[in-house]
Amino acid sequence: MNKKEVGEIRKNFTDASGFMVMHRMLTAYIDPEKNVRCRQVQSCITMPEDSRAVWKDTLRRVLSPSVGKALTEYAFPNEQYAQGGTQQMLYQLLQTKLEAEEPIDAFLTHLSEKIQYASAFAFTCAYCTYTIRTKDKNDEYNETADEEYSFLLAGFCPANTGDDGFVYSEFDNALVKKENTELIVSKAPSDGFLFPVFSDRSPDINHMMYYSQKPNKPNLSIVEDVLGCQFLMCPKEEKAEFQTILRTVAGEDLDYMMITSVNERLAEVAADHKTETEVPTLDSSKLKDLLYDVGVSREKLDVVETVYQKTVGDAPLTVSNLIETKTVVSTPEITVHIKPGATDKVRTSVIGGRHCLLIDLDDPCVEINGLTAKLYQPAASEE
Repeated sequence: MNKKEVGEIRKNFTDASGFMVMHRMLTAYIDPEKNVRCRQVQSCITMPEDSRAVWKDTLRRVLSPSVGKALTEYAFPNEQYAQGGTQQMLYQLLQTKLEAEEPIDAFLTHLSEKIQYASAFAFTCAYCTYTIRTKDKNDEYNETADEEYSFLLAGFCPANTGDDGFVYSEFDNALVKKENTELIVSKAPSDGFLFPVFSDRSPDINHMMYYSQKPNKPNLSIVEDVLGCQFLMCPKEEKAEFQTILRTVAGEDLDYMMITSVNERLAEVAADHKTETEVPTLDSSKLKDLLYDVGVSREKLDVVETVYQKTVGDAPLTVSNLIETKTVVSTPEITVHIKPGATDKVRTSVIGGRHCLLIDLDDPCVEINGLTAKLYQPAASEE
């Protein structure tokens, strides 16, 4: 799914839409020992409005607009299509519309046996339908040609006791310590998934979307053990692998100018594709062109494909995950933070045999520890 497709489902995931219906909701509580303590299937139509609003807001967070970072698409491996495979279990839940007991029990058993989770949690899964509007040749909506996209949207919400503290007791007329033993289910899911994906305005049961509240710390057991997919790199790992490739290719030529130029070029690529639906990615060929643009020698460019293949294989890198929002120059004693657009005001040089970092100042007044200080030129020495 691209940003536009995720955005379409997210935008319509409200009661006011008129095109989206959340029919049934499966909720289950799994304790810290991974026992399914309770489970319930409710009709969302008859559910109290305030409860439905909370669950809907919770699940809507799974449809993160941060595609390629917080929300990532995964393909099901071949073995997951066999009996007992995750794709088959999810497909059965979808086909039975959360109305059949057996597929629900089978999936919850699978989930509780496979998942690794730091606390007790609530699992919630909704069966929803979305009316896909279509237009005729006159660019007018044709209701007779409308199709329906049926999907499951699920979230994993941690459950913890609230903070203990002191409360005012009217009976004692004093502040007394409150012991909180009730488990509070978070409204913000730590993880979630969408099945099937909505691609080219049609359902694709061969793929699913995985959501992580912390993109750099995804729950691998959910991706690999529960959903049965092969984990891709998280944004932090992508950046680390990219830096390895850059370091290996450039070698001793990797200096301040090259590093900042590469980052600026990546930012330009992201900006050029900002209005496009597909998330811009970088493969070995595109990386080679980018490095050529910033002045890497032809001799070093010849090894780009080999180094790339050895480091990340055929996997493309997401451009937005490689960009540094600010440039940081650091030594053991000094750290300098440089905002985007100001990298050209900093340069390195060797003066009198000493390696120096030079900063161009448009204004001779600078702020030091919150105080404005003026930098004076030393007086010219008299001859």
